[in-house]
Amino acid sequence: MSFIADKQTLDDLNMLGKFKSNSIYSLFNKVHTTGGSALLEQMFCNPLTDADQINARSCIFAYFQHYALTFPFKGEQIIAMEVYLREAVERNLLFAYAGTLKKQLLAALIKNEDYEQLLEGIQATIAVLKAGKLFINTLPEVHDGHPYFKEWKSFRTILKDSRLAGLSYETEHRQLSFREVVEYDHLFRATLKQEMNTLLDVIYDLDVYIAVAAVGRTKGLSYARAHPKDADMMVATDLRHPGLDKAVSNPVTLHQESNVLFLTGANMAGKSTFMKTFGISMYLAHMGFPIAATEMTFSVKDGIYSSINVPDNLNMGYSHFYAEVLRVKKIAEEVSELKDLVVIFDELFKGTNVKDAYDATLAVTQAFAENRNCFFIISTHIVEVGEALMEKCGNIQFVYLPTVMEGNIPRYTYKLQKGITTDRQGMMIIENEGILEILKASGV
Repeated sequence: MSFIADKQTLDDLNMLGKFKSNSIYSLFNKVHTTGGSALLEQMFCNPLTDADQINARSCIFAYFQHYALTFPFKGEQIIAMEVYLREAVERNLLFAYAGTLKKQLLAALIKNEDYEQLLEGIQATIAVLKAGKLFINTLPEVHDGHPYFKEWKSFRTILKDSRLAGLSYETEHRQLSFREVVEYDHLFRATLKQEMNTLLDVIYDLDVYIAVAAVGRTKGLSYARAHPKDADMMVATDLRHPGLDKAVSNPVTLHQESNVLFLTGANMAGKSTFMKTFGISMYLAHMGFPIAATEMTFSVKDGIYSSINVPDNLNMGYSHFYAEVLRVKKIAEEVSELKDLVVIFDELFKGTNVKDAYDATLAVTQAFAENRNCFFIISTHIVEVGEALMEKCGNIQFVYLPTVMEGNIPRYTYKLQKGITTDRQGMMIIENEGILEILKASGV
């Protein structure tokens, strides 16, 4: 089963976006090869739903993060090698001599570029293989049973092949003879064709492993431990947003008997950031990627749905409120199918009047709380809803993000506290900004 996360959720959490400098994807996109870039994007679009697979991938990343390895290949050489290996080749050595001779003659007579491109591809392949040989000799040995062992062994077997032994004597600027060009070409694209393609796949994997591990090391990230779905729990220590350099951390614990987090707090207190932090962390954890926490364990979920920045749809004639209603309906349908989901609602029904918002938030939260196999985080400004829910639901945690007043100036700690907020500083912030004085001075 594929992990579920629709476009609205991915946009809310800012997960994807190769060209968005602040996306979570761009945070980890430090790869050097086109193959590595494609693999990274594939991982982001397809989180895992098997605990063993998640833990295996995390183990590989942790291995590379521990040894602080550097990607040993040049991107332009990998590209030249890719282009070179994709071209068709004559498998008969005698015909290969004839074909290469033809390219050489054409290059001399009419400045045909085929022979130069052939030379460039061979030299790039030699450079990649030599860099690989040096790297594999410094790569710490991986024991049998480690998730990276199969790739490590394949990598090592190809580079230690006796037929590549002569590469040790090649230098970067040495001119290859015609015979050497033919024989290297036949070796790389005919005799060892399968091995060369496998090597490229190993290099793409290596590119992603090293890039992601480097981000994990630089930002002090750790790896979550996945458990099967029936464990039905999530425990995180010092959970924080991976994209913020000075992010404030918070603990989070959810399980079947306490699977709903009801969050209150003033505007700018950090509710949306905390909810995005939770969603991002759960998404990355299902990818096997490093997460911003001291420690985290979780049971595998089927997917994540969020409702944070739901837009109206003028083309369809939808108001903001109706768009919110449709979003809640969509998620309710998914939950009703008994899927194990992470659900995030930021300020339910903020597009309608306070009375309707109170009634709807109370009814919907109470109805969702009856489901014990999903994790819910629900925020609201309507604190009276929380007071009513305290009397109705025993599986809801009530937490808030406080505002500390220093005179007339609010300060936000971004640290979760138990309970329901009593902070009401909206009017004070308006007064601090002098809005009323501006209007009075203008005679409005």
